[in-house]
Amino acid sequence: MNFYSFAKGLVKIIFNIFYKIEIEGIDNIPKEGRAILCANHLSNLDPVILGIVCPRPISFMAKKELFSNKVFAKLFYSLNAFPVDRQSSDISAIRKSLEVLKEERLLGIFPEGTRITNIDINSAKPGISMIGIKSKSPIIPIFIDSKYKLFTKIKVYIGKPIYLDNYYNKKLRTEDYKEISVNILKSIYSLKKD
Repeated sequence: MNFYSFAKGLVKIIFNIFYKIEIEGIDNIPKEGRAILCANHLSNLDPVILGIVCPRPISFMAKKELFSNKVFAKLFYSLNAFPVDRQSSDISAIRKSLEVLKEERLLGIFPEGTRITNIDINSAKPGISMIGIKSKSPIIPIFIDSKYKLFTKIKVYIGKPIYLDNYYNKKLRTEDYKEISVNILKSIYSLKKD
């Protein structure tokens, strides 16, 4: 058993004590092959929840500030996370993302780039669609519905894959990638149940 599996099992036990996790659409996550899991971002616990509910390991793109401490950096790397500089076009993070997907693994990204308290569809970053198109990977939209109060429900809605193959052989501008990312974010929020 590797460290990721061990940590996932331990955290799952803890979370099942303090929360009731409900999942809808788990079959939309492919059992094999590459895919990008894209979710809304309300809390620092969101990647933990995705890691718990997903049957396969996820490699998360995470803000570089989390890697400033050597001990935490080692921990995050052992959990398949890698840093991204959110203030610039981080070419190394994009390369790492494409490498993960080339290896037929799952990549986890939050399209808004940071935690959001008020929904702003236009906050979607163009990088998500660019990575999806360059890697020819399906996008799996996920909506996490929770305020993370102890002993409450955490609902995870997983939507059907979004295929971007219509864009594979087109020359796209940053504005085009932005528009596609906005549509991906709309798909994520459309999963929310009243």
